[in-house]
Amino acid sequence: MEEKSYKEYLQHITTFIFDVDGVLTDGTVQVTSTGEMLRTMNIKDGYALKTAADLGFNICIISGGSNEGVRIRLSALGIKNIYLGVPDKVEQLDNYFKKHSIKSENALFMGDDLPDYHVMKLVGLPCCPQDAVPEIKNISKYVSHKNGGNGAVRDVIEQVLKVQEKWNKNFNAKYD
Repeated sequence: MEEKSYKEYLQHITTFIFDVDGVLTDGTVQVTSTGEMLRTMNIKDGYALKTAADLGFNICIISGGSNEGVRIRLSALGIKNIYLGVPDKVEQLDNYFKKHSIKSENALFMGDDLPDYHVMKLVGLPCCPQDAVPEIKNISKYVSHKNGGNGAVRDVIEQVLKVQEKWNKNFNAKYD
């Protein structure tokens, strides 16, 4: 049986689920003298997340890491389902799907490292940034040409919205 192209899954995506470190960030942290860990997020990823949220897509963040700054940033983009400090991503995903009546085949999960492996196997479109670990690349139906924290999230959201003819449908052409 021939494997479907990842593009065949895009039309049916209603839900975007992302890990944080290594996906929404480049996976590095700056540690201050007080022990605070600072992360950098890509503004273009943020634009895509806000656009998808504004269009009514389900957006969920499931991360083992816990940082209040990350929660504040993502909340400001209109993301309501932010689960940080999650010890069991599979259980959290299952609860999220049940709570919102989401079918796994309509969900995309972008992860980058081994803690994402089992949860990625439970969605219709597992995907990852270009710099993900080999085990994650091997189970991904789509590997972005962008690295984590450097536009991988924008890449996959933009592709889904373009296929569904929802990307920048309200964009004002005077900004070209």
